[in-house]
Amino acid sequence: METLVRWDSDPDVDASGGDDDEFDWAAEVPRSVGWREILVAEEDGRPVGVTVLIDAAREETHYWGDGVDPGAWAIDIWIGDAGDRNRGIGTLMMREAVERCFGAHGATSVLIDPLESNVGAIRFYERFGFVHEGPRRFGDDDCLVMRFARRP
Repeated sequence: METLVRWDSDPDVDASGGDDDEFDWAAEVPRSVGWREILVAEEDGRPVGVTVLIDAAREETHYWGDGVDPGAWAIDIWIGDAGDRNRGIGTLMMREAVERCFGAHGATSVLIDPLESNVGAIRFYERFGFVHEGPRRFGDDDCLVMRFARRP
């Protein structure tokens, strides 16, 4: 838990999450809900990142709105320590997260919402195959909604 809290306070991680990024790890990690899965990535037994998979239609705060497509899952992902970034870990985590959304959760598409100002993340998602759905304001944050559709 301490590791997740420390990562969440990292300036780069904090900047990528926007103003509405208030996650109570101590309360949420032990809480089991059918619409969310929290995964910690490890390298040689050492935690390096976290991925949160969310059923966008069933999620309790309705963050994605009431009209979100059933079967759409959303991903929040980041690498915790600066020394672990830009080494391909994020690509591996994203690949596994998308595969898990489609395979284990039966998703029909995967959503992500980087800040419009986070051009590095947007380029990463584009290279991965996410396409632009369009800008959207979440709370005080100007984001770009991107979608990865299941390939036939």
